[in-house]
Amino acid sequence: MCRMGDVLAGNHAVWEFDSDSVLIRFTRGIRTPRLLHALGSRRIPLEAVSAVSLTETGGKRDAVVLRVLPRPGADPLTEAAAGQLKDACDPYRLVLPGDRAPAAAAFADALRSRLGPDADEPSERFLVDVPQPPVHLRAYDARVSFDGSAITFHWSRTGATGTKWKAGDQRYPLAALTGVEWCSPEGAGGHLRLVLRDTTSDPRPDHDLSSAVFGTGYGAVHDSLPFAAAVLAALRSRTPVAAVPRARSGDDRLRHLSELHSAGLLTDAEYAALRDRFAAESL
Repeated sequence: MCRMGDVLAGNHAVWEFDSDSVLIRFTRGIRTPRLLHALGSRRIPLEAVSAVSLTETGGKRDAVVLRVLPRPGADPLTEAAAGQLKDACDPYRLVLPGDRAPAAAAFADALRSRLGPDADEPSERFLVDVPQPPVHLRAYDARVSFDGSAITFHWSRTGATGTKWKAGDQRYPLAALTGVEWCSPEGAGGHLRLVLRDTTSDPRPDHDLSSAVFGTGYGAVHDSLPFAAAVLAALRSRTPVAAVPRARSGDDRLRHLSELHSAGLLTDAEYAALRDRFAAESL
């Protein structure tokens, strides 16, 4: 049985079970993804956990994967990532040798037993901490800084398009924003875009004055994603709780169930049973 203070040491991280949270400390080995290096450690409160899974990797290597799925809206980092992180960079994924499967199973069972009644509901506030301002980002066409109250774009003479260079540096207070869009630099068209209030932006990031373009060596995941998460967390903190829509409608709950099922965290039978129950409750 897993008890408070018990730890699991796996690939790139050590997880410690606490009474109300899981403390994740990332190792600094040469094979550890740079995002995990940048995070250093991460404490996820149990009230922020939606589901826990334990699976075998299969193949030649005998290993098991312990995974925690945060509730939607609980972690600014995963909200900003929007499903774009590769498995190796997932801070809530721990790979262990196969002989550690019993310990991992006990750990998973202990976590599940502590999940609250709102585990299958979106969170109304962020529950996991992210880097605090000031934070900085070096993109291909700009240096971007966030001081806690505003985001500033300083355009690069060599990287920025004529549109951006002629317009000059831009500064956007948090009050002018409604959101942040992060498109991973590991795919085509990587960029960071500020979603402006009551303003239509140019859909082309290299011409949009509220966007910074990523490129080889610029805007890497370990730099740009924590930056986006810091801005997103600051934006949410400015919004009174009463003004945040309560995402508890039947459609929202069913959508979240579908996400859990697609991620392999619910079996077909569990998904069908919960779906039918929620549908009946909404009648």
